Amino acid sequence: MNTSANSGSHQAGSASTGRAAAAAQLLNDPHAAYEQLREQAPATPMRAPDGTLMWIVTRYDDVRTVLGDPRFANNPATVPGDKAPQMQINGMRDLGMDEELIPYLADTLLDNDAPDHARLRKVVTHAFTARRVAALRPWIEGLTEDLLDALPGHAENGVVDFLTHFAYPLPITVICELVGVAEADRPKWLKWSHDLAFNQEAMGGTLREIVDYTHALVERRRADPTDDLLSALIRTRDEDGDRLSDRELVTLVLSLVIAGHDTTANQIANGVWALLTHPDQRALLHEHPDRMPEAVQELLRWCGPVLLSRMRYVTEDMDLGWARFTAGDVVMAVLSSANHDPRQFADPSRLDVDRCPAGRGEQHVSFGSGSHYCLGAGLARLEVETALGALLRRHPDLALGTAPQNLAWLPLPGMRKLARLPLILGPTAPGGRPS
Repeated sequence: MNTSANSGSHQAGSASTGRAAAAAQLLNDPHAAYEQLREQAPATPMRAPDGTLMWIVTRYDDVRTVLGDPRFANNPATVPGDKAPQMQINGMRDLGMDEELIPYLADTLLDNDAPDHARLRKVVTHAFTARRVAALRPWIEGLTEDLLDALPGHAENGVVDFLTHFAYPLPITVICELVGVAEADRPKWLKWSHDLAFNQEAMGGTLREIVDYTHALVERRRADPTDDLLSALIRTRDEDGDRLSDRELVTLVLSLVIAGHDTTANQIANGVWALLTHPDQRALLHEHPDRMPEAVQELLRWCGPVLLSRMRYVTEDMDLGWARFTAGDVVMAVLSSANHDPRQFADPSRLDVDRCPAGRGEQHVSFGSGSHYCLGAGLARLEVETALGALLRRHPDLALGTAPQNLAWLPLPGMRKLARLPLILGPTAPGGRPS
């Protein structure tokens, strides 16, 4: 698809003002901003910060098409004739990142298409099967109770930052334990993840630390294997080297640890925020705690932290009826817009923890769709269910530590993440933690 750009100082000034207003709305009320786009057209042209034209797809059925049709590739190199822009790689080069480090962020499991994607996914899928995730439940429940035991001790003037002292420690502990990162090193991964998200100037140095650390960890596990995912991946690499290179092994670890905790942490925090600002829904869960799995599906739909898919690159000219695309076009699917599309969800702006009946298949697209559906979706759901259930049970008088309008959302494009989540815990319910 193609579009023409107007020129002239007046138009440029108006465009700049419009972009600033749009950016502010996307931060403060992204669902309203995407609703406007969704009702204007199925695909809307926008300019990326580097000037590249992108097509923003916002309607539920169309988003699922983009996510599921292999003609929308994750890797621009998949597009024949080098027609697609190398946006991610060029952005890293602009930041001065060492060329040898770029593949560790730009050639991950999420950035590959068939057949490499299937090859890489196959070697880690066994760690996230429904059976293995279910087997982790007792340990995750115990870890959750331990963190809740410690939570009151972190309060200052009766207020505790839930993100810092619970929402992040739970998933980073789970994924590091699963992968094989030592307890003493887990705070490093939290810092590295934060630096990669917020500190562009330090990104190259941070990535160098992560890569060097992980290569060293691989060598330690190769010499002294344990019962963890990294040791299993090393066995796969050493016994069948054509399936996994050393760089791919390190990249998998990096991707699993970072992706395996950050979005889960923010989904837990967003879920608490949503329930505390919707007391009727919180009361329903207090009365029917067995409905938590269905409630988590609704919270994923209503306030998932990931608003956008990764960029997709059109591999061939196509006419889908609702839009025509040309090979090399860049397309972005808006997950949060699809999740709030009234064509799919009745009264989508209403939080309704009874919306998803038990046994019904997952309707939202917060974990994506198609071959790139989130590998750790089952584990993430278990962590969120366990965290919210235990927190509400142990602290029935839980309240926000500030007015909802005073909560700050981080200015991250494509993400919906709180800077802090101050909570007043109130008294612990009689009985405390279960035996």
